[in-house]
Amino acid sequence: QLQLVESGGGLVQPGGSLRLSCTASGFTLGYYAFGWFRQAPGKEREGVSCISSSGGSTDYAESVKGRFTISRDNAKDTVYLEMNSLKVEDTAIYFCAASRYPRLKNCHSEYEYDFWGQGTQVTVSS
Repeated sequence: QLQLVESGGGLVQPGGSLRLSCTASGFTLGYYAFGWFRQAPGKEREGVSCISSSGGSTDYAESVKGRFTISRDNAKDTVYLEMNSLKVEDTAIYFCAASRYPRLKNCHSEYEYDFWGQGTQVTVSS
């Protein structure tokens, strides 16, 4: 059974760091493009970052550029989101998603993705 499981969320102070992981089971992660999305209370889900199947292409939302880094280890079937210089406005549930295609035209659109994890809470607060 195909499954994505996020981990690494938690409570952190402004300016702190977290690393989220998305581990796949039931399929070979290396053929899929991946994205990270987030949803804050009362807001729509938004794309944060994405990475092609090879890892050679990445993209970021303007709000996280220079602070977040997406990466993947296909041998470990895991995609990561390194988050630095966290801000209060980064507080949200973070989801990872996988697409059957190796590279996406609009990787920040949730409609490009076929499989989703259950999400992990990230809270940035002093």
